[in-house]
Amino acid sequence: MSDALSQPARRRSPFTSHTAHPRPGPGGRTGVHLLATMLPGVTQVSTWISGMAGLEAALQRALGYAPPTRTGQVVASHLGQVLRIGPEEFLILSDDGERTDAALRQQVASDVGAVLDLTHARSRIRISGERCLDTLAKLYALDMRADAFPVGEARLSGHHHVPCLLHRIEPTCFDLIVFTTYALDQLEAI
Repeated sequence: MSDALSQPARRRSPFTSHTAHPRPGPGGRTGVHLLATMLPGVTQVSTWISGMAGLEAALQRALGYAPPTRTGQVVASHLGQVLRIGPEEFLILSDDGERTDAALRQQVASDVGAVLDLTHARSRIRISGERCLDTLAKLYALDMRADAFPVGEARLSGHHHVPCLLHRIEPTCFDLIVFTTYALDQLEAI
């Protein structure tokens, strides 16, 4: 095997050409703050409808407690933030993708589900500030009221035919998990 093929792919940030600087509004205030970064670890775990009981049991062994039970729910674990992004799908955002992937692969057998490293394919845009809800409402068809989209939960949406996972961190702070290939365009749209 050639040395080039045995080396892991280098991750390159899509945000290198973006220059972050405040853009105050007419009153001189900055109502939205943006921070664009690569994620250290993104792992998708999924199964088919008949395999859900086995996958939930495997995730419980890996996490030490039950995984989120409904789409949009997020729980913190020693492996990272565990987001239920669909009926048979979970996304784990971690500080160490390789460690998380290895721990999950020990518990999730191939006949139970799939563990897929998406670290190279996802980026994060954090949006916060007093005008972030106004900004997000112009881009995403979601009810941003606190009772419909509580702090700590996630929603899948998109704009311009590009999907985005929104994770509400605080009342006026969201992490947008976007495809790396569209990340710079998504950031510029915001």
